[in-house]
Amino acid sequence: MYLKWVFLAVPGKLSFASYFSDDMVLQRSPQAAIVWGYCTKPGQNITVTVSGRQPVGAFSVDYPDVQGGVWSVSLSPEDGPGPVTIEATDGHDSVRLSGVLFGDVWICSGQSNMEFTLDMALNATAELADAVHYQNIRVFTATKRTSSKAELDLLQIDEPWSKPSKDTLGHKPWTYFSAVCWLYGKYIYQKLNYPIGLVASSWGGTAIELWSSPDALKLCNIPNDSNRKKSAISNSQLWNAMMHPFTKMTVKGAIWYQGEANAHKPDTYKCTFPTMIDDWRKKFSAASGTTPNFPFGFVQLAPNRNDSSVTSGFPDIRWHQTADTGYVPNHRQQNVFMSVAMDLPDFMSPYGSIHPRDKEDVSRRLALAGLSVAYNMSLGPFQGPQITAFYADIGFFTVGFEFDDAVDIEVRSKSGFELCCSTNNQSRCDGTDSVWMETLIIKEEPHKITVSYKGTCSNKYIMGYRYAWRESPCPFKECALYVKGTDIPFGPMFGLGLINDKHVTPKENKIV
Repeated sequence: MYLKWVFLAVPGKLSFASYFSDDMVLQRSPQAAIVWGYCTKPGQNITVTVSGRQPVGAFSVDYPDVQGGVWSVSLSPEDGPGPVTIEATDGHDSVRLSGVLFGDVWICSGQSNMEFTLDMALNATAELADAVHYQNIRVFTATKRTSSKAELDLLQIDEPWSKPSKDTLGHKPWTYFSAVCWLYGKYIYQKLNYPIGLVASSWGGTAIELWSSPDALKLCNIPNDSNRKKSAISNSQLWNAMMHPFTKMTVKGAIWYQGEANAHKPDTYKCTFPTMIDDWRKKFSAASGTTPNFPFGFVQLAPNRNDSSVTSGFPDIRWHQTADTGYVPNHRQQNVFMSVAMDLPDFMSPYGSIHPRDKEDVSRRLALAGLSVAYNMSLGPFQGPQITAFYADIGFFTVGFEFDDAVDIEVRSKSGFELCCSTNNQSRCDGTDSVWMETLIIKEEPHKITVSYKGTCSNKYIMGYRYAWRESPCPFKECALYVKGTDIPFGPMFGLGLINDKHVTPKENKIV
């Protein structure tokens, strides 16, 4: 049985903040890690030493609602992995952290599919047994707590910094440790080969507004009480208790798996998601010196119900997760990466179809994208290409879609594309004067596919297209389009605008 005492920080007494403990990972160079804590009174001189190196000093300050003083030091950037000992002293008393490593620290947050623990996932037995081989990865889990104000420190900890084992990763369902967080960390570690710190802070069934600061919500015109009827938790309360405390910890980046709880009202997600990313970056950078544009990864929503007729909710969220572009990074979401998961249904999951058990494929795709975007590694394609041009062949009732030539296309299914057919050449495809009709892929080339609309849009205007626009668009790994020779699916695509025999780009046709 795994037992580990959790000592929370003690304001008014010399101590480190709650999430600093033995066996932790601090952020490596080129960033300078922040270490902070408490002392008996403001104005005290605190000295911090890392394994005999030159001491770093700081004066403690007064902090609202905190007994005693709060001190903070910025360590010199560290290249080596360690382990090191970090000691803080006020001249009379001292506190110490042992077994500290320097590596990359990743925050893992979101709702239930991020909270979903490794012992619940497919291949759990093998993954838990394999954990012993990754002792330079360390894990930490925050307790689910709320607060009406931005907390300086965590209110409670479920799992302090720990080395990976069957017990520390497989405690019990919905506790610790997050499957996606662990697997992402494991996969990037296999390429980086230096310490990785994983911080899990998530809560099932929670909307993005709960994880957003009041500043971020204000930019999207979201009222403070917008979730009061749908949730016992008010807006920003998880930001206050479960994310704001970490802003004083220097990190490499964050990964995010959330959106299901916003699917009932998806329109605001186009603003709230990229704005939350911006706000987290701004606040982490201001508080800890974390890189202002730190990398941010997310999982594009997986399937849910075994019902191919559902065309709203999840598809809208997936599109808004990419700021309505279909890909990341994009002009609105720089240094952002994603894992497309819409082709990984698990309708028989004992935890409900909204909780697919295959977290390995999800995490492997996310890690590949993260290594490509966050670490600038050239590991081959990590996402599908984008549409560069399209046109209709009126005589043959077909529409051709051309893609950039970065990768070749593999077609696994003929279905998935739809065209918006309308009697009005100004239609917005909202159902009042139009209908979405399914088409079949009749021809495939390395960088182009052709669909037929014969018998569907004949004698009508073609006013738009969409691809994989379903809550659950396909069987397991059997959507229409993949990067050839890989299991990397193309993401959803969507555009509005008149499609005729002119060979145009989405921008030229004012596709949105």
